[in-house]
Amino acid sequence: MAMTVIWTGMTVGALVFSLALGNQAELAPAALDGASSAVQLGISMAGVLCLWMGVMEVMQRSGLAEKLARLLKPVLGRLFPDFASDKGTMDTLAANVSANLLGLGNAATPLGLETARRMSRRTPGVAGDSLCMLVVCNTASIQLIPTTVAAVRMAAGCEAPFDILPAVWVTSALSVSVGILAAKGFARVWKE
Repeated sequence: MAMTVIWTGMTVGALVFSLALGNQAELAPAALDGASSAVQLGISMAGVLCLWMGVMEVMQRSGLAEKLARLLKPVLGRLFPDFASDKGTMDTLAANVSANLLGLGNAATPLGLETARRMSRRTPGVAGDSLCMLVVCNTASIQLIPTTVAAVRMAAGCEAPFDILPAVWVTSALSVSVGILAAKGFARVWKE
């Protein structure tokens, strides 16, 4: 519902400002050009996203995702101590983190929602500390391979779409660290 209001407001705003500024003749070609560009971007990104979602599927079928989950379990167990013994929640959480590490926000979203559903069963109607930590980690999401950003850069004509890797690694590590520290700090403040 909120997105409907936002998009409707943007469209009405564009029409009103176009009428107020007297450049209605430029509005229709700009809208059509924007729609065409959106379709081209979507098609060019689809291939890259299909590739990485296929890689994620191969990881799951080959057992690599499970090994990665075992590798991540000590770290995730410390971040989410309430669910360290819940295998189902930890498995979906590890898959969510794996998808985020690969920069696959589209694949990470359903996994994150499933993890949130599992976590919310313990505290119905209230966002517990672990659920808040999940939201923080997904929002800040540390990425090793920024697949979606690279796909957008490639679609825009960039010859080296992955040349941003060092900046992505530093900024995502910092954002996750600050987010985790803030979530842990707020959890202590509100418990007291």
